[in-house]
Amino acid sequence: MTSDPASSAQLDPNTTAATVEPTPAFGWTRYAERINGRFAMVGFVALLLLELITGQTFFSWLGLR
Repeated sequence: MTSDPASSAQLDPNTTAATVEPTPAFGWTRYAERINGRFAMVGFVALLLLELITGQTFFSWLGLR
């Protein structure tokens, strides 16, 4: 490819579907799974921070233990 802006807007014929940015859609899509995974990672880190700050486990913080 050249550095010409008009040619950079075109897709490279050797590009696979995995390298193209995903777009939002409904159902079991790669985009939905990627977003779910990112939210799960954020939730897990939030849970670890909660336990670190309070000094209690998650279940004792909820009052279950």
